[in-house]
This record gives sequence, C-alpha cells and structure tokens, in this order.
Amino acid sequence: MENRSFSLRLKNRGDRSNQTPHAKDSDGSFFSPGRLPQEYPMKILWKTGFIRLVLVVGIVWMLLILVALLFHIWSCQSSVAFLSAVCNKESKVVEFLGRFGYVSKPQPSQSQHRCSIPVADDPDKIVIPEKRTPDTIVKNLTYILEDEFVHNGSQSPPLFGGHQSWSQREESFKLKPTMKVHCGFMRNGGADMTAVDIKYVKKCKFVVASGIFDGYDVPHQPANISRRSKKLFCFLMVVDEVSLAFIRSNVTVREDSAGGQWVGIWRLILVKHPPYDEPRRNGKVPKILTHRLFPQAQYSIWIDGKMELIVDPLLMLERYLWHGKHTFAIAQHKFHRSIYEEADANKRRKRYARPLIDLHIKIYRYEGMEPWNSKKSTPSDVPEGAIIIREHTALSNLFSCLWFNEVHLFTPRDQLSFGYVVYRLGDSFKFFMFPNCEYNSLFVLHPHIREHSSRIEWVKDLKELEGKGSGMKESRGGLGLWTPYPGNLDSVVMPPVARTSKAG
Repeated sequence: MENRSFSLRLKNRGDRSNQTPHAKDSDGSFFSPGRLPQEYPMKILWKTGFIRLVLVVGIVWMLLILVALLFHIWSCQSSVAFLSAVCNKESKVVEFLGRFGYVSKPQPSQSQHRCSIPVADDPDKIVIPEKRTPDTIVKNLTYILEDEFVHNGSQSPPLFGGHQSWSQREESFKLKPTMKVHCGFMRNGGADMTAVDIKYVKKCKFVVASGIFDGYDVPHQPANISRRSKKLFCFLMVVDEVSLAFIRSNVTVREDSAGGQWVGIWRLILVKHPPYDEPRRNGKVPKILTHRLFPQAQYSIWIDGKMELIVDPLLMLERYLWHGKHTFAIAQHKFHRSIYEEADANKRRKRYARPLIDLHIKIYRYEGMEPWNSKKSTPSDVPEGAIIIREHTALSNLFSCLWFNEVHLFTPRDQLSFGYVVYRLGDSFKFFMFPNCEYNSLFVLHPHIREHSSRIEWVKDLKELEGKGSGMKESRGGLGLWTPYPGNLDSVVMPPVARTSKAG
C-alpha cells in the first residue's frame, strides 16, 4: 500500500509540474513557447516582404525607364509621321547615342518642323537671269575706309568697324542715290586675307559661304549638289588661324598647286588678325559682310559652320530670289517675332551680358521700335540668321552694311538688330522672309565640337565692367567705346514681354 501511495504521489507531482508552464502560458509569459511560432516568424515575414516590395518596385521603375527610352529611340527612327512628330530630335539622349552611331542622324523627311520647298527638282533646268536687278533707290554705294579721330583729340587704335558717331549712324539710314557709309574693313582694322585667297575669290560670282572661328566646328560637306552647281559656285569656308590648325588636326586638308587649301568641296579662306575679341562677333564679318569679303560675287548663300547644306544652291536661288524677284531672303524665327521677346530669350540663355542687351534694346525702344504686331508688313521682326540668300545689289549691300554697323556698335546678337534696320529703312527695302519649316529643310544641323562661353556672358550688372572688371569688356566692339548715347534713356518704358518659348 505504501509503495502504491508513494507512486501515486510522484505521479501527481509530475502532473502538477507539467501543468505549470501551461499556466504561465495562459498568463502571457515572454518565454512562452506559444509566442515563438506566432509572432517571431511574422516579424521576419514583414521584413523580407518589405525588402522584396522595394526590389520589385525598383525593377519595375527601371523597366519603365528602359521601355520609354527604347520607344524614344524607335520613334526617332520611325518613318511614321505621328511617331516622328512625337520624337524630340534635339534631346540629349539622341545626341549622345548619335555620336556613337546607335541612332542615325535625321533625314529631311523625318525631322520635326520641316516642309517641302516648292521649287523645281532639276538644277539643270533652272534658267539663270541674264540681267541683274537694276539699282533704283541707291545707285552708287561706297564705303568709309579711314578711321577718324575720337575723344580728347587723341586717336585710338584702328577698329574694324570704325568709330561711327551717332550723327553718322543717323545719316546712314537716310536713303539717297549716292551714299558712303561705314561697312567694316577699316584700314589696319584686321580681317586680312592672304594674297592667294584674294586672287582666288576674284573669280567667284556665285558663292556659297560659311565660317568657323575659334575651333568650334569642322567643315561639313554639302549633299545633293549637282555638277552644274559645282562648276558654277565657289564654296568658301572662312576660318581664323585657330580654326585652321584645329581643322588640320582633325580632317584631311588638301593643298593645290597655287597654295589654296581645301577640305572636300570647301575652299578654306584664311582671315588673319581677327578684328574682335569675341569669336561670335568675328563670325558676323563673313556672315553679314559677304559682299565686302567677296566683292566680285553677284549672288551669295550664307550657311552657318555647324550646318550641312542638303539642297542644291541653284534651287535655292530659284526659290528664294528669282521666282519672286527678290534680292534678299531670310527665314522667319521658329518662336519669336518681336525683338523684345528675342532679347528676353538671349538673356535667359546667357548669350551675352544681360545689362548690355537691356541697353541695346532700350535704345531701339527710345528710337521708336515697336514690338511686332500683325499690322506690320513683315511676318516677323526676328529672323533665323543661319541662312541668308542675297543678290548683291546696291540696296541689298547697304542693308548688310547698316546691319553690321549695329552689330559692331551694340551686341553681337544680330537677330536683335535685323528688325531694327528693316524698321529704319521702311518700305524701301523689300525682302522675302520665308517659313521656318522650309528653313529646316535646307540643312542638317550638327552639334558644335565644344560649347562657346566667354566671361562677358555672365555679367549681371554694368558695375561689374568697371575698375578691375574692365578686362571683361570687349575692347574692339560693343557698347562703351564711344561718346554716350545722346538721348535720355531714363524715360524709356519697355514693352511687356510674353514668353512663347522655353528659352534656357
């Protein structure tokens, strides 16, 4: 009996001891084995689930970016008009991939804002006019070649554009049968051509001209040029010594028996002693004063150095000059019609010192230049100046001289000065401003080798150009070289500018 009762007591103790953990578990003890399978695995599950979610979202986001990039590239290469219109061919992605050959450069039919040019498609059938356009308003135009004495009875170093006084400038806008005006190329002012090149250009009556300064580009060979045009036209690429050295180190330059230098179809025309500190202002010399640089030329087509011409020049003369009996043709700006809007865009893009642009435009406003409106006789006051087609008549040459004088006196932003000179000459100077979509059909645009930048572009206040900052000013062109403006500019109220483009 004792043995039986003892065994029963041990059994009961064992039962009680086995019940103790369960009792604690019901009380919620931390070490409860019931908590481990319910809460601890849930924490691990939440952590791993969150990490997986982040990874999945990241992968999906990268796939969306990749799909968008591939669609962007595909749309730029598509021949479908809608997709071609969607493509932004000026994007950094297309430019970057194009440099490595992954994206082909856009063809005329693919590019945005292009339209067909209504001209004959056979250069051999073009009839060149036997007679030149007669000079009726201005019959005899000559140029001032000697610089004059300026302040304090002393003579400053010769300037390429001369020291034109405000009274001389005002007189130059009054049209007369015989006129003598400033037009660059002052004696000892710079922009000197070599004897070999001077001899060569004397034979050039039909000219396609371009220019590269300070090594920003290499020559791009024109396409679709007929045999007739190759024989008829001189293709002249004006370069400075820096650009010539850069071109020689990057492309093949051929030298002929007379000492002329060639890159493909382009005859390189070396200009020594650049007349200005600013490369952009140097580029205005062959661009605007083509008739002075190549005095024997009867017709000229200017195209900026970063462009590749893709239309036969005879077809261009037929379309823009002979067909409508014009002597000067230039394209309408893509976005802007008012010079005040163009000035605002130039300031936002830091294309020149902002206070000097303001002073430039304020003078034009003081002299009566109104913002463009639909009542004006021209479709715009702002051109796309990268292509200019001219017959070198006396009036056309005078316009080029007056346009250049404004660039010499004020800022090198020639698009600001063009409309002002048109305004001053009134209805006497008639020209053809053709649609921008046609302008874009004339060329393929190539990026510059490097970006242009100069210290004066970052000037925010005229005080920065005083004292120690005077070294930032241009020394041979621009505002601040001559007597102060005779008018009271404090009373000028500038017109409001409505921004129609995302400039800058």
